[in-house]
Order: sequence, then C-alpha cells, then structure tokens
Amino acid sequence: MAALPRLVRVSSVVLVVWAGFCSAVCVEVPSETEAVQGKHMKLLCISCMKREEVTASTVVEWFYRPEGGKDEPIYEYRKTNHEFPSRFSGRLQWNGSKDMQDVSITVLNVTLNDSGIYTCNITREFEFEIHRPLFTSSRLIHLTVVEEAGEDFTSVISEIMMYILLVFLTLWLLIEMIYCYRKVSKAEEAAQENATDYLAIPSENKENCAVPVEE
Repeated sequence: MAALPRLVRVSSVVLVVWAGFCSAVCVEVPSETEAVQGKHMKLLCISCMKREEVTASTVVEWFYRPEGGKDEPIYEYRKTNHEFPSRFSGRLQWNGSKDMQDVSITVLNVTLNDSGIYTCNITREFEFEIHRPLFTSSRLIHLTVVEEAGEDFTSVISEIMMYILLVFLTLWLLIEMIYCYRKVSKAEEAAQENATDYLAIPSENKENCAVPVEE
C-alpha cells in the first residue's frame, strides 16, 4: 500500500485497553483507503459504545457506490450475517467484534473494479425500561485499488539513513586506518633513525655508553 496514506492514518487495529473492573476503552480508528489488487482488504468501521450502551441491539448495513453510480447494499448484520447479491458475492467476510463496537468487513481477492465509496451505517436501539431510543452513525471509506503495492515511505527513509550511516562509518574507519598507519610509520622511522644513530657511534664510545653493572 502507499506509504503516505499509511503515515497519516493509524494502523487499522482496534485498540482496546482493559482497566479497572474489566471496562473496555474503545478507540475509533479510521480505515485504510488503498488496497492492492489480489489481496484482502479490511474495511474498518468502529463505533464505540459507552458502558451503559452495551445492552443496545445493533444493526449494521454496508453499501458500495462506484464512481458516478448509486449506493447499493452489499452486506448486513441484523443478529445474523447476510450478504446481498452483488459484484462482491462470495468475497465479503464479517470481521467485527462480539461487543459490536468493531463492525468491519473484509473484501477478499480485491479487484480494480472494487474502487469506490463504501458506507458503513450503524443503528443502535437502546433497551431502556421506559423507551427504546435509536442512535445512528455512518462511516465513509473512499477506497482506491492499485495493481501493486507502493514503496513504504518509512522504509525508504530507513534505507537512506542506513546508507548514510554506512558511508559515515566507512569514512571514519578509513580516516582511523590512515591515522594509525601514519602513526606506526612515524614510530618505525623514529626507531630506524635511533638504530642508525647508534650504529654510527664509534665502538669505544659504545663501551662508554654501556651502563655499569653493580656488584
């Protein structure tokens, strides 16, 4: 998938954190908007509920609208899953959670013709003693299908930084090797000069240069 859209969107995962007395915290995450031909694509639709809303009954309706076309129903969840006859027949899979906060579906074997606008409608009926109010919400997903996955921008940056680091380390090692070579060469030259100077001293002076040994 393209890199830039993935950078501006959080990864399509429902973040649920359990704390206190097992009360879940739901985070509504937007769906990815680019799919690759031949791959599976999860159309993420999350509608978080408050703790007192857990007893509500939920109905989910998925619609698809091609470019320049009209909305057509493709999938429905009303206590049971139901797939409408469409271009997606046999290629839709329920991918929601048991608590009905994540009501996503997955399109199998995505084709180029699957590009378009997907609408996720959620209707909740609260089961209070006095009345049963309804709550509705919608999510729109503008999906684009590409033939091949684009290069991940973050991986490109990582590779560039890696190459820069390798070049820097190579230059640093080269400089260190040159420095050490010159240092060793100077030490050898100094030792050779000392040896030459010593050989140039007359033999009688060499004896005088000898260190006396104490008895």
